[in-house]
Amino acid sequence: MRRWRIVHTTSLTYDGQVRAAHNELRMTPVNEAGQTTLENRIRIRPMTWSHVYRDHWGTHVMAMESLASHGQLEIEAISTVERTDVARHTPSLDWAAVRDPAVQDRSYEWLMLSARTRPGDGIAELVDAVRGRETPRAAAEELASLVRAEMSYVPGSTSVHSRGEDAWAERSGVCQDFAHITVGALRSLGLPARYVSGYLVPVRDTAVGETSKGESHAWVEYWDGGWTPVDPTNGTEVGVDHVVVARGRDYEDVPPFKGIYSGRATASLGVVVAITRLA
Repeated sequence: MRRWRIVHTTSLTYDGQVRAAHNELRMTPVNEAGQTTLENRIRIRPMTWSHVYRDHWGTHVMAMESLASHGQLEIEAISTVERTDVARHTPSLDWAAVRDPAVQDRSYEWLMLSARTRPGDGIAELVDAVRGRETPRAAAEELASLVRAEMSYVPGSTSVHSRGEDAWAERSGVCQDFAHITVGALRSLGLPARYVSGYLVPVRDTAVGETSKGESHAWVEYWDGGWTPVDPTNGTEVGVDHVVVARGRDYEDVPPFKGIYSGRATASLGVVVAITRLA
């Protein structure tokens, strides 16, 4: 068991005054088997109005407005999360069961290829390299390993708007790109797959009371009779050091912060994540 306090601070600083800002925040970890959010507080300055709901994918969303004139928007999300290990379901279904028409119809949203996940040049060959594996799980695990072996983790080499095929062409990117490439390849195999957004504790075996600098992280879940997680960026088992915030078809469904503002000013974004082990 691990208990984490996560402080996610976002600041949007303008080079002039803006009249209004309308945003959506996805910064509340989910409650599910193996993960319990004991506390979540979101502080926003300035804020005029807010509304909380769950989106189509089950993510906790805060919609908020800041209608007063302001030069900076500050958001602080503080969460206390308890994580425990959850055993993976066994065994994996065979290919015939996964590709059953009823399963494919039920999983349509997790099989559709978006602009971010479509398999461009070279990814089709990646898919072919694992197509003959005995089980979906064997193919998925090898696929994630191939992506990790071919790609270099290079911060700044892509942007938040990049597509998986663009990152694959350069063989470099960040966790978002690793996840998009893997999701697209899995779906091309006929395996339902979804994009997962959350946090990864940066230092394994962190001591109780120790705080480390973290960041948002992305990984993948595929369906082979149950949802099975895989982290193509790090190759580590998805467990007590991963905290789930949101799931969706790709990054478009899960950004921690998105919105618009009214005014001519240019904005600059700053994000700091601090993760402390409490138990």
